[in-house]
Amino acid sequence: MTRVLVLQGPNLNLLGTREPEIYGRETLAEIHDGIRTRAAELGLDVDFFQSNHEGALIDRLHARDFDVAIVNAGGLTHTSVALRDALLGVGRPFVEVHLSDPSTREPFRKVNFLRDVAAESIVGQGARGYHLALDSIARTFGPHGETNGG
Repeated sequence: MTRVLVLQGPNLNLLGTREPEIYGRETLAEIHDGIRTRAAELGLDVDFFQSNHEGALIDRLHARDFDVAIVNAGGLTHTSVALRDALLGVGRPFVEVHLSDPSTREPFRKVNFLRDVAAESIVGQGARGYHLALDSIARTFGPHGETNGG
């Protein structure tokens, strides 16, 4: 079974109450419940990790106990060369997801250290973006981790 790590960066634990006009009213737990349900429908095994600490996110990636990741790095998207290096260093593909579209927001959010090394980038779709990432992973890797050539 394809093992998917959903890696959630800083401040995503505040979803549901943090700027709901930008990020929506769903909590992180509710989003994870939806991801868990969709992953099961697709025959994917999913694990979740959220931290407000860059080093903890990097350490989690270093475990290499997953086949592909879905990464919402939050603000670290715009600042962390170290997270980029870890994503490249572990040799696992990843789909970048953002609830909003950072490129349409403040100018500093136009910097993105992850997009060019991500297998795919899904932005501005709200929580649905995670489901789109799972669908893409299922099409590309199948339920058993084999590449489907796409």
